[in-house]
Amino acid sequence: MTDHLIAAVQTHLPNIDVNIISQGAEALVFETTTHPYNQTSEDASKYIIKYRPPKPYRHPKIDASITKIRTVGEARIMYKLSKLGIPAPTLISSDFNNGIVWMEYLGYNLPNGNISSFKNWLWFLEETAKAQQDEEGEDLSLCVSEEVKLVCNKVGELIGRIHLNDVIHGDLTSSNIILLPENNEPALIDFGLSSISGLPEDKAVDLYVLERAILSTHSVFSNTYNTWLLQGYKDIHHSKEFKQGSKKYSETIKRLEDVRLRGRKRSMLG
Repeated sequence: MTDHLIAAVQTHLPNIDVNIISQGAEALVFETTTHPYNQTSEDASKYIIKYRPPKPYRHPKIDASITKIRTVGEARIMYKLSKLGIPAPTLISSDFNNGIVWMEYLGYNLPNGNISSFKNWLWFLEETAKAQQDEEGEDLSLCVSEEVKLVCNKVGELIGRIHLNDVIHGDLTSSNIILLPENNEPALIDFGLSSISGLPEDKAVDLYVLERAILSTHSVFSNTYNTWLLQGYKDIHHSKEFKQGSKKYSETIKRLEDVRLRGRKRSMLG
């Protein structure tokens, strides 16, 4: 199956060595060491290629239109974030008709070999704490250290920055937040479902999706992590950098309560 997927993308990217690293419902993500405009370079940098393959269950014309619209939308969001100075992959190249986005590779490998997503980093700390617990007795302080609090605050600030610029991520999970080698500064990735909206409802749904993601993947410490995340979100809204930030924060948090209530009702009804 992997060979088939690689063959599919290489029909549009001949002679480009790629390694598949992620497969989602809409797109495939590949890693490559080849730059699209400088293929003879011996630079050891890595790049990411995101490819939306054709969907056989859709009419070809409709599928082509959807692919182009979503690829253009993703590229526009990445360009907008770059202009705003918000950490996200730099857009290198794109092929809208064939659903390809070529971008900067972000992150580093954790000691256990996993990429430094926010989720993987928290998991690594939990695994390390459990190993120490087995040897020395119960001590989970590593998972709620000042460093973790700082990173959570920074993640909250980052989300606040995109919301204050009316960018909605659309799939805001801890997997789509990458920590950079420089002091674990967070960056956002995967803008396939992103959009532009000033509505508090859309921003609240973004926050709720992340809140639920933290709860499902880090349940023991989820209340602490989410509290720290929202503190960072609040801090950036109340900073002097953004006019009307305090008002927008109040509107979004008020709407978040409504979104949570709807979520609880759905859970009760199954």
